[in-house]
Amino acid sequence: MLGRGINLIVATVLVIFTYSCTQRNNSQVAGEYSGSESCIECHDKFYKLWQPSYHGQAMMPVNSGFIAKHQLPNSQPIEVEGHMFTVEFQDSTMMMYEKDGDKLIKTYEVLWAMGGHNVYCFLTPFEKGKLQNIPLAYDANGKTWFNYPESGVRHFGDEYPEDEALPWKDAMYAFNTGCYSCHISQLSSNFDLSTETYHTTWREAGINCETCHGPGGEHIRIFKNLKEGEEVKDIGLIVTSTFTPEQNTDACATCHSKMNPITPSYMPGDKYFDNYNLTTLEDLDFYPDGRSLGENYTLTGWKMNPCLEESDLNCVTCHTSSGRDRNKDNPDNSCLQCHTDKAENIQAHTGHKTEDGLTCLSCHMPKRQFVGRFLRSDHSFRPPMPEATIRFGSPNACNQCHTDKSPEWANKIVKARPNGNYQEETLRWAQLIKEARDNDWTNVDKMYKYIADSETNEVVANSLIRLLANCTLDSKTNVLLEALNNKSELVRSSAAGGLGGIQTAKVKDALLKACEDEIRLVRIQAVNAILAFPENSFTAEELSIVQKTEKEYVTSMTSRLDNWSNHYNLGIYYQNKGNVDEALNSYETAARLYPESMMPLINSSVLYSYVGNTEKAEENLKKAVEVDPENEAANLNLGLLLAEKGKMGEAEKALKNALKVNPEQAVAAYNLSVITAPRDLNAALQYAKIAADARPDEPKYAYTLAYYQMENNNKKQAVATLKALLDKNPLYYTAVSFLAEIYLRDGKKQDAIKLYEKTLKTEGVSDQDKAGIQQAIVSIQKSI
Repeated sequence: MLGRGINLIVATVLVIFTYSCTQRNNSQVAGEYSGSESCIECHDKFYKLWQPSYHGQAMMPVNSGFIAKHQLPNSQPIEVEGHMFTVEFQDSTMMMYEKDGDKLIKTYEVLWAMGGHNVYCFLTPFEKGKLQNIPLAYDANGKTWFNYPESGVRHFGDEYPEDEALPWKDAMYAFNTGCYSCHISQLSSNFDLSTETYHTTWREAGINCETCHGPGGEHIRIFKNLKEGEEVKDIGLIVTSTFTPEQNTDACATCHSKMNPITPSYMPGDKYFDNYNLTTLEDLDFYPDGRSLGENYTLTGWKMNPCLEESDLNCVTCHTSSGRDRNKDNPDNSCLQCHTDKAENIQAHTGHKTEDGLTCLSCHMPKRQFVGRFLRSDHSFRPPMPEATIRFGSPNACNQCHTDKSPEWANKIVKARPNGNYQEETLRWAQLIKEARDNDWTNVDKMYKYIADSETNEVVANSLIRLLANCTLDSKTNVLLEALNNKSELVRSSAAGGLGGIQTAKVKDALLKACEDEIRLVRIQAVNAILAFPENSFTAEELSIVQKTEKEYVTSMTSRLDNWSNHYNLGIYYQNKGNVDEALNSYETAARLYPESMMPLINSSVLYSYVGNTEKAEENLKKAVEVDPENEAANLNLGLLLAEKGKMGEAEKALKNALKVNPEQAVAAYNLSVITAPRDLNAALQYAKIAADARPDEPKYAYTLAYYQMENNNKKQAVATLKALLDKNPLYYTAVSFLAEIYLRDGKKQDAIKLYEKTLKTEGVSDQDKAGIQQAIVSIQKSI
C-alpha cells in the first residue's frame, strides 16, 4: 500500500527506493512460453493444487464466473477526495460510479481483480493503456468495502510530519507502473516513452508454472518426442527441487520484498542481488527496531531472522510453491525440528499454560494488519520486545494478545524471566538507527562499531551505512572502506555507494576492486561512485574495468523506461559525466513521468543555474515547492537562487520555510542573517547563532556571528565567539585578523602581537598568511 510518506533523502544511495512492489519481468528471456494449461496432461495433480491457490489467482478477470464464485456484495457509498463512489455487480460486469451529490460524474467498468487472500483490489482501464486501481477495495476478512488510498496512510509518530493519502489516480496506483508482474505471468509493458503510452501484454493472469520453472516449450518438445526407454539428461526446464536454500528464498523474494530492479529480467536460480536492490531500515516504513510499519513484503524482516545463519531454513521449508502453509495443521512443526529443547517444556519456555493454546508463531511470528488492511506475519522470528514498543512505538506480540495491558506491564514480566535481558542488544542498535535517521551523530563511533563487527546482522549494518550518507564526518570513510570486505553483498553494495564523492587514492583503488565484485549490485554501486573521479586519473587497464561496469549501470537505469526514478538516476549519471544536456533531459523526463517527484525538479534547477538559465531553475524549484511546500531542499535552493537574483523578499520567505522544516538548517540561517542584517540586526544575530550552533565545524558561521555581535556593540560576546572559533580552527586567518583588530581598537597591542605570534607557531599556516602576519606584527611594533 501507498502513502505520500516521509522520504528520507540518502544522497549517495544510488537507486531510488520507490513505494512499489517488485518489477519482475522474465518475458525477455529466450524460450517459448506455453502456458499453465500445457502442464495439465502430465502434471494434473500439481495443476489442481496450483490453480485455486493465491498464486494461481493473483489476478483474475472480473466476469460472470468470478462474480458467481466470489459473491461479493455491492458497496455502500464511500467518499473519496470529495466525491462519492459505489460499486455494483450486474450479471457478468462490475461497474463503479463516481458522483458529486446526486450528479453522476463518471462510470467506470472494472475488468480485473487482484488478490483476495486479505483484500481484493480492482482495475479499470485508463487513458494511454493504463490499468488503474479503483479507489474502493474489499476487505475479505472484515467483509466490507473501504477507501483504498486512505487506508495507505502511515502513522509515523509525533516526531515526523503527518502522512497523507495519495490521489487514487496517482501513477503509483497504476497496474502498469506498480505491482503488475507479481500478479501476472510473462508480462511485457511495451511502454512508448515518446507518447507515454502502454501497450501491455501478458501470457497468463496469475502466477503460472513458468514463472518459477521458466519457458516450458522446450520441455514439452523433449517429452513429446521421447522414445520409449530413452533417458533425458536435460529436461529443458528449471528444476526448483535442486535449488539451494538461498536460491529458493531468492526466487520467492523477487515478489516478496520491497525493492528496486537493476536488470530487465530475472529467472529463478539467479542471485537476488544480481537483479535487485533491497530497502532496509533507512526507510521510515520500518520502525527503528526493524518491525514493519507499512507493507514491506517480507524479505527485509526475513533477513533479520536469527535462524537463517544457524540452519538451511528457507521459504520452501514452510511454504509450498503455490504459497500454501505446509504446517497449517501443526504450526510448531518447522520450529521444533531444531528447537527440541523447547519442545520438552513449552510451558516453561512461553510462560503460558499449555491450555492457553500458544504456538511458536504466536510469539515469534505474530500476524497483524498493516496499512491497506493486509495481514502479514512477522518473518524476523524474533521474540516479543515490549520495551521497543515503549521506546519506538513498534508492535510486540505480548500486547497484540493482551490488548487490555500496557507495554510497561509486558516489559516487567519479560524482564523478570531468566533470560529477561534478551531485548537489550536490539534496543542498542535500534536507538542508533533512530539517531541516524534524526541526523544525530553523537554516538557515531558506536554506529561504526556495529558496521565493522562481522557478527552484526546485515540489515542493521546496511541500514546504518545508508543513513551515514547524511553524515558529514570524514571518519566514516575508513568504516565504509572496511565494509567493502563484508560477507554480505548488500552491505558491500551500500558501502560502495556511500563512498561516492570521497575522492582519495585509497577510495579509488577500493572502488576499482568493487567494480569486479561477483555481485552485480555491488559493481553498479561502485561504478557510480567511481565515475566522480576524473577520467584521466585511471590507467588504460583501470578505465577498461570502469567502462565495462558502467554499461551494467546504464542497463540498470534503462530496464524500466516508465519508471521516473530510473530517469532521475540517469540524470545523476549524466551530470557526473559532465553531460549537462542529457542530464537535464533525464531530469525533465522523470518530472514529466511523475510530476509529484521532487528530486528531479531540484537537481535540474541546480543544473539550469549552472548553465545560466536561472528562469528555468526558478520555475522548477517553484514547482517543487508547490508539490511539497514543506520540502527543506526545495525551499533552501529556491531561497538561495532568489537571493542571487536580488529577490530578497521572496528569498527570505523560502529560507524561513526551510528553517521551519529543519530548525538546524545552517545554510538557510546563515543566509537569513545576511539578508536581515541591513534592517534588523537582532534578527541577524539570532540567525547567525543558529548557523554557528548547528555547524560548529564551519568557521564562517561563527565568524559571521562575531561580526554581528560587534555590529550590535556586544564586544565581549564577539571576543568570546572568536576565541572559541580559533580554539577549533587556529588557522582561520580571517578570524585571527578580526580578533587582532578588536584588540588594537582597545589599545591592547601586546595581546594582538601574542595572537599573531601564536598563529605563526601553528603547524600548517600558509606562506601567504605568514607574510601577512609578520607584516602586521612589524606594523604594530612600530606604533608602540
